[in-house]
Amino acid sequence: MEGQASIASDVLARYAADAALEVEGVRGLVGGHLPRQRSVRIATGDDGRTSVELQLELEWGAAFAEVGRAVQDRVAGYLARMAGAPPARVDVVVAEVGPVRG
Repeated sequence: MEGQASIASDVLARYAADAALEVEGVRGLVGGHLPRQRSVRIATGDDGRTSVELQLELEWGAAFAEVGRAVQDRVAGYLARMAGAPPARVDVVVAEVGPVRG
């Protein structure tokens, strides 16, 4: 059978968000205040590879670099496993910091 299958950017964004929220120290996703500014952005380059950018809120006291690397690893692995689409890059933006949820 011939044809092509693709996964919508919104589905990849949901997968990336779910994976990021599983990382200890991530308090939540942060949406922008401007139109079209989302908490997870998916871009596809000319080479067909995807890039992911996540806007996150971390917990007070979280080690930003460690949490950022853990989010990058978790998101890349999750997208590779669930969608067969390992991203070319995963950028993590710490947009807010808030108290630990108890």
